[in-house]
Amino acid sequence: MAKSVKLADIAEIVGVSTVTVSKALSDQKGVSAQLRARIRQLADEMGYQPPSAAKKPSTSYNIGVLIQEIYLDKYASFYWQLYQDFSRRTLLRGCFTMLELVSRNDVMGCRMPIMAKERRVEGIVVIGSMETHYIEKLEETCGVPVVYMDYYDSRRPIDTVISNSYYGAYMLTNYLFEMGHWSIGYVGTLCATSSITDRYLGYTRALLEHRVRVRDDWVLEDRDVMEGTVDLDRNLRLPKTMPTAFVCNSDLTAAHMVRYLQKQGLGVPEDISIVGFDNYLCPGLCDIGITSFEIDISEMSRRAFQKLLKRMGNEKTPIGTVIVDGHMVCKDSVARI
Repeated sequence: MAKSVKLADIAEIVGVSTVTVSKALSDQKGVSAQLRARIRQLADEMGYQPPSAAKKPSTSYNIGVLIQEIYLDKYASFYWQLYQDFSRRTLLRGCFTMLELVSRNDVMGCRMPIMAKERRVEGIVVIGSMETHYIEKLEETCGVPVVYMDYYDSRRPIDTVISNSYYGAYMLTNYLFEMGHWSIGYVGTLCATSSITDRYLGYTRALLEHRVRVRDDWVLEDRDVMEGTVDLDRNLRLPKTMPTAFVCNSDLTAAHMVRYLQKQGLGVPEDISIVGFDNYLCPGLCDIGITSFEIDISEMSRRAFQKLLKRMGNEKTPIGTVIVDGHMVCKDSVARI
């Protein structure tokens, strides 16, 4: 049972003191991000509950998860992995998740999902971007708490958990400068999603700090704003003068970019260097390892579930955005000049 798990049990497995475990679980300083994540994951897997939670009667909730079909596409995607981690986490707490995919036509036509219309769930998690008018109607229709992952709305406060897209792209672009690249482009349709735009802004900050101007012809589209799916053959147009490297808004786009360049007779990284974002790619989609910024999926799902539990339990906590950090993963797609 979860209530039988003690801090000492976790400390013994990890090989640290109970004080360190307590700090990690209560978000106190003095514990590295890597160790904190390991302790939290182990605590979840063992079913640990703090004494304050153990005193409360356990509650099982039905939780709905909404994802646009375009974000799952025909490849195993980052969002699919995010959903799986979230679902596993809820099961450990005795909750049940119900996944419903939403078509692009339903979003544009503002047609509500079944779980919202029939009030089948007590809380909803939305993974990925949706149109504002759809989100507002969803919240009005469902009548239950809604928490978002990888999406935010600057026009109104919402409970959301996002990755550090801005800083991640900033780090990736600076890495390209360190590798000798001073001609760097960006691949991603601006304003298609908030994360694509944030990553573009991180890219532009790195250019600005190196006193390199942004060239409009080096900012390439990878998708149609209305359809949302990555399709370089339809949307991307290579510039007449090529940069030596591209920052791509996702590993999926980066993989498509590698194949697109190969069709043009250009090798990666021999002719063009590429970096992606997420550090998640369906096996077999790309024949080289893509340098990327890895997002802490486990921490994102943990914080989202934590927010939703508090809302469903009617706890009075501030509405706001949680930004989850990540780290660089260097592979084979960047050559030093």
